[in-house]
Amino acid sequence: MIISPPFLPANGLTSDDPLKPDPMMDAVDGFELPHHGVYPVAFDRRWHCGVHLMPNYQNEAVRAIADGEVVAYRVAQKAICDGQTDDHGADALNSNTGFVLLKHKTETGEGRSLTFYSLYMHLLDVDSLQPVIGAPNLPEVGSSSAMAKWLADDTNGVQTPVNKKVYRKDILGYYGKCHGQSHLHFEIFMTEEDFTAWFDQIGHTVQLGNQTPATPDSKDYWGHSYFVIPTGQTFYSTPPDQVAHAAYFPEKQSGILTEGNLYVEAYFHKGQRYTRSWLEKDGSLTCLTGDQPVQDPFQNYEYTLYDRATTLYPARPSDGYELMRFGRILSDHSSLPVAPQTTWMAVTFESGKQGYIDISQDAVQKLSDADFPFFMGWQKIEEGNTPFSEDGLCDYDALRKIVNDVEDQETPQQQHEATEYKHEDILSAYVQGNDSVRKALRGFVCLAPSEWDATGNEVRYRRLKDPDGFFGKRKDIDPNGYDKFIAFHTQLQFLEKTALGGGKKFWFFHPLAFIGHFRKCSWLAKREIYQLVPAKIVRKPGSHNFPSQSYFETVPLNRPFINKHYTELNNALRKYLITSSIRQACFFGNSTQETGWFRDLRESGGATPNLHAGWYGRGFLQLTNPNGNLNGGNNNYYKYFKFMGRHPETPANVQEIAWRDELGVNSFHASQSAGAYWIWSKKSAPTEQNPNRPQVDSANTYADDVAIVMGNQRRTVNTDHGPKIWYYNQLFTNCATAVNYPGATGQNPPNMNGLIDRSTSFANAVVILCDGHPFPAQDGAQNLTPEIFERRSDL
Repeated sequence: MIISPPFLPANGLTSDDPLKPDPMMDAVDGFELPHHGVYPVAFDRRWHCGVHLMPNYQNEAVRAIADGEVVAYRVAQKAICDGQTDDHGADALNSNTGFVLLKHKTETGEGRSLTFYSLYMHLLDVDSLQPVIGAPNLPEVGSSSAMAKWLADDTNGVQTPVNKKVYRKDILGYYGKCHGQSHLHFEIFMTEEDFTAWFDQIGHTVQLGNQTPATPDSKDYWGHSYFVIPTGQTFYSTPPDQVAHAAYFPEKQSGILTEGNLYVEAYFHKGQRYTRSWLEKDGSLTCLTGDQPVQDPFQNYEYTLYDRATTLYPARPSDGYELMRFGRILSDHSSLPVAPQTTWMAVTFESGKQGYIDISQDAVQKLSDADFPFFMGWQKIEEGNTPFSEDGLCDYDALRKIVNDVEDQETPQQQHEATEYKHEDILSAYVQGNDSVRKALRGFVCLAPSEWDATGNEVRYRRLKDPDGFFGKRKDIDPNGYDKFIAFHTQLQFLEKTALGGGKKFWFFHPLAFIGHFRKCSWLAKREIYQLVPAKIVRKPGSHNFPSQSYFETVPLNRPFINKHYTELNNALRKYLITSSIRQACFFGNSTQETGWFRDLRESGGATPNLHAGWYGRGFLQLTNPNGNLNGGNNNYYKYFKFMGRHPETPANVQEIAWRDELGVNSFHASQSAGAYWIWSKKSAPTEQNPNRPQVDSANTYADDVAIVMGNQRRTVNTDHGPKIWYYNQLFTNCATAVNYPGATGQNPPNMNGLIDRSTSFANAVVILCDGHPFPAQDGAQNLTPEIFERRSDL
């Protein structure tokens, strides 16, 4: 699932701060207006199931958050009036009716199809667009750099097109105004059917709202890990059964969890492992780790995870790797007996105290972000659990109760004044002026009607004209206020005219919380992987310095190959933490080229069976034993065999040959071998004979360098179709040499095979996977796409 926010205000954002691993979302979170349009409560105490966003830059483009299909849209020639007049007494054209509604279908795991909708309201009218975009010849199909022509022509009402598609980051328009306030009203919602299909799917039930979560039966896992540790558990200063491996477990503190459950979050960022802990007592949670997560006492925990697994779990390091990665074994190919599965993790169990606990034991429940754990703030707001009454009004006391606000926020004077006519003001002040409440509201997942459905107006708004309603109380000063409000609001509504229909309820999410949460899901849908195969490539056969002819070619898309292997490939990416967008871009920059653009898992398609005495490249990263040298079992193939718990012998016999060959045909081993090779240590290391040889361990270390996102350098190469532009990136090149020629890592440029090919594929992957990594143009401009980029049209 690839998703991004509706604004991309900066290029090349990255972060070494473990508390802020997603700086793009942090930037867009800052656009949310605090004084009106709060999710999910409006100023008049009714549902408001979107957020109002106002970027710092006036002409910031509104962009599609994911690939999708246009359900409906409207482009107006000019703005409309909400009933106010300007300084000259004329109608104030202070509100925009333009919108785009998109439907998105993607995947979050094996057999896990997710459908949701995104809505972009109050887009600029045609007259107001001219100063923003000038008068260019807009393309028929939009992109990340140009708005499509159909979004700049007056539609004279709501349009419901068929098979009109947009891609993530495509410009949909520019934000306008409503009631004179500049902002984008932005929503994300699901139909009840789609919500049930994903959250309550048989065999994959998500534990949203479950106050006693249990380790799921399914293998769904993404994002951060969470552990529920029951009272009575013992924590050790050092693991009692790991004396021989004490270096992996720096001494901490011992103790016993004497009261309440302990909730632990664990995640990796830039090579380190971090945890946060909360203690449950009397139904409330107390954070034990303060404002900052606690780094694991073992330095570079993730970058050395391969070595840790081979040392602590020699019977089958691959399974041990999963235990330390997930807290449980997710692979269907596990063979590690139960006894050796002990998994010690350093956890804060009291304020200022951290000790080791075995998280593999059954008493400890293991979850992930895929489970929407309640203790991370997720709440299901529906009948029987809602602060909204049957007439759709939010109750102040009920809201306080549901966000677990036990402190009295009102002064005695406010309590004295809390008569009925003050309820709107009290609720508005409470929600808008209380950061902790607004943070809690971000976790609300609400079943509610849409404010853009005109068929629900009478039920939704009739209380507003009652004597104690918002307009009823203003009858003397604004006798036509309600009628003007309905007349104006109806001009904005549209939902009943779409395929979604009217009179329904939908499941709404705080849209930025939804995006931030699902950005942790690194599972790639088939259609997303299709796009990772470049439509056009620059290819230079042979080693980089060899004077061979370069080519500019169209690449055919091999759907059957991707359809066959993508599930196990996703599992491997998840397991080996190739999960950030830039890590994945680096991986696919290599794997697409190594497999002949996802055509075959065997080098040259297996056409030269005697190459390297049969030990030629296989798998998604073409594991190879050069010249067939088994080196007494010290070679890449054998290293993988041992990681999987096998015991290969030299010389190779029938069994070893069978294990070797399955890497070229079997999805599991083709993917696992690539992931393991990507992260394992000592792909190159200094020797007595060559002390200057570089130490090359996990390729993730190069992808994690903050300089990679701004490191694209524009270069030219002559091809059979004339000069073509490609982009050299030193840190990506280090990833490429780590795969293809580890001893050349760090050279600029290295004399390796396929450098230009891989760089072209990396650039394509950056466009598909990342938010805003710039590519310099000849005039110095920074573009979101390479100069030769062509989006696939054969999807």
